[in-house]
Parts: sequence; structure tokens; C-alpha cells
Amino acid sequence: MSRSLSHSTLLIVTLTILVAILLVANLFVGSVAIPVQEVFNVLTGQECARESWRYIILESRIPQAVTALLAGCSLAVAGLLLQTTFNNPLAGPSILGIDTGASLGVAVVMLAGGAMVVGSGVSAFLATIVGAFVGASAVMAVILFFSTFVRNNLMLLIIGMMVGYLTSSLISLLNFFASADQVHAYTMWGMGNLSSVSLQQLPVYSVTAVCGLVIAFLLSKPLNAMLLGTRYAENLGVNISMTRNLLLLATGLLTATTTAFCGPVTFIGLSVPHIARLLLNSSNHNTLLPVTMLCGGVVLLLCNIISVLPGDNGIIPINAVTPLIGAPVIIYVIVNQKKISYFNG
Repeated sequence: MSRSLSHSTLLIVTLTILVAILLVANLFVGSVAIPVQEVFNVLTGQECARESWRYIILESRIPQAVTALLAGCSLAVAGLLLQTTFNNPLAGPSILGIDTGASLGVAVVMLAGGAMVVGSGVSAFLATIVGAFVGASAVMAVILFFSTFVRNNLMLLIIGMMVGYLTSSLISLLNFFASADQVHAYTMWGMGNLSSVSLQQLPVYSVTAVCGLVIAFLLSKPLNAMLLGTRYAENLGVNISMTRNLLLLATGLLTATTTAFCGPVTFIGLSVPHIARLLLNSSNHNTLLPVTMLCGGVVLLLCNIISVLPGDNGIIPINAVTPLIGAPVIIYVIVNQKKISYFNG
């Protein structure tokens, strides 16, 4: 027990240090080359050779780095909650259709909302965020409604998938009748963008994401009980219906907020929980939740650095980078699931 505890503590400390290193590295690396000394000058409040560099670091790189950290933590924890709730190693934030609901909300704004949607002004951005959050919240409300009388987790999972298919169908119809400029704008949003959150909007995103993470951490004990089966959890006094609704609420909040601000970032929620389990070799949520959260931050901060490596040639869409890490992990898990101990508790 003490050996396991020391391993988990060491892992958490190591991941925390790695998060800090990558967070700082994100401030020094970007599409615009800024001398290291000038970055230090800006961060320490000294004079900077160019005012544009100060603006880039303070108004772009800092919010983008914090957004990458929060988005990685949120999506990773949301994926873990769903994989535990539905006892499905391939469950992710997209499986209940929540991020598809957010995409539908944005599609309504961008593809059926008129001229304002193609612009890049503040009103267009706010309309996109509101549309995504309303769409995700609507799907979450539908899932919560069905969860009140559908007791079987597998059936609820199938309902979520069907809701996702329905929303995808509506998005396809909106794309069919939209103009080329509207379709292009929507496609670009769908590639994910960690730089869309400004310094002024960051507190709103941060508070909402932290609320979802707090709810998730408060559910650690019920999650551990659910690993042993619904009947066992009920015998321990766990209110399965309330716990499941809180899990769906936390998942919906984390997914909806991140998708609204950053677009549908893929593979983080699906693959990172497995990275955490492989590192920890345990399914105890008291340690698995913080390890998953930190792994999510590490992975997306690393993906954000990779996305800006082309420099002056542009920024790679984040959804073109995340599968490079996520897909091999999922393939490894599928091929080796009989050898991986956490599949058997």
C-alpha cells in the first residue's frame, strides 16, 4: 500500500513539474519568433524592444497556454468519468453527443445566422460561444431527462449516440444549404482553436472549467464503488441515480465549456485516461483523477507547442496534432487489453 502510494505521489509531482515546464515553454514558442531575453523582459515587467512582442506574449500566448492546460484537464477528466460510468474503455466526451450538440449550436449560428457569422468581430465570436454552449446544454438536458427513467447504462449510452447522429444529420443539412464562405468558417472552427480565448474571456472559462473539475473530484468515492458493479455500490449506500446525474452534469459542463471556447478538440478525452491508467497501473479514482487531469494538461500543452512549430508558415490546427498522440494510444490499448491489469480491476 505504501509502495503504491509513493508511486502515485511521485507520479503526481513529476506530472506537475512537467505541466509547469510546458506551460512556460508555451510562452517562449510561437508562430512569431521572439528572442528569449525579450520574453523574460515582458514576464518580469521590464522594457521590451517591440510593443507588438509584449502584446503577443500577454494577450495571446499566456491565455493560449492557460486555455490549453484547462482544456486538456477538462476533456481528460470528462473522458475518464464516461469510461467509468459506462464501463466502456472506448467512451469519450463525444459518445453522448454533447460536443456534437455544441457543433450544432455553432452550425446554427454560422450556417443559418446570416452575415455576422462569417465575420471575425467580437459579436461573431460571442455568438459562436453562446451557440456552442446552448447546443451542448440542450443535448445534456436531453440525456439527463432520459437518465431519469432509463436505468441501464448501455441503453443510455445508445440513446446518447442516437442523439449525436441526429444532431450530425442536422449539421449536414445546414452545410448543404449554406454558402461557401459559411461552410469554410464552420470547417475552420471544427478544427479546434486554443487561441480563441482572450485574456478578458479567460476568467469565465477558467471558473466554469474549475467548477466541473471540482464536481468530478467530489465523486471519487462513488466512482470507485461503481467499478465493482451497481449492486455493490448500492449496498455501500451510493445513490446510483443521483451519482450518475452528477457525473453527466460534470461531463456536460466540462465538454460544453471547452467545446464552446475552443471548438471540438478530439482524442484528448478518449486517449488520456488510458495514458493515466498505464502510468499509474490502477483504477483507484482518488489518484487516477488527479493523474488524468495532469496528463490531459501535459498532452494538450505539448500539442499546442507542436501546432506552432511551422512558425511564419502558419499554425497547424490542433485537431491535426492530437490524433498523432491519441490514435497510437487507443490502438495499443485495444491490441493489449488482455494484458493490461486495469481492465480486470
